[in-house]
Amino acid sequence: MKCPFCQNLEDKVLESREIDDGRAIRRRRECASCKGRFTSYERAEEKPILVIKRDGRREQFSREKIRAGLLRACEKRPVSIDTIEKMVNQIELQIHRQDGREVLSSKVGEMVMDMLPMVDKIAYIRFASVYRKFEDLSEFVKEVNEITVGG
Repeated sequence: MKCPFCQNLEDKVLESREIDDGRAIRRRRECASCKGRFTSYERAEEKPILVIKRDGRREQFSREKIRAGLLRACEKRPVSIDTIEKMVNQIELQIHRQDGREVLSSKVGEMVMDMLPMVDKIAYIRFASVYRKFEDLSEFVKEVNEITVGG
């Protein structure tokens, strides 16, 4: 594997461990040349899942898109990267357990919306405002009241 620091191709694996309930392997590596340390991940290749967008388009499922949305929602909030990764892993696992190879984008969004209130209510409101396309203050107030009363 190419070193991200010096581009050397020789490294040694310092540590390997299973993650995501054994569905992936995390490896800590050290470059043989510059001694820089970095992490790599291995996952078994799975059948692609297609996400059906609101306009009917289909695109390949992306963990990165979920992670990016959660990172934006949790920005400057006391939510660890590990917590965000666990949410992404849970969502991906739920999607893979479903029948079929297609999932509605609205279903993915609802999975995120179901998890976020338990993690951080402010992050939930941020995510909801984008996901549900709030257009005025009354929509924010309604959502805040629902999460306050419901949570």
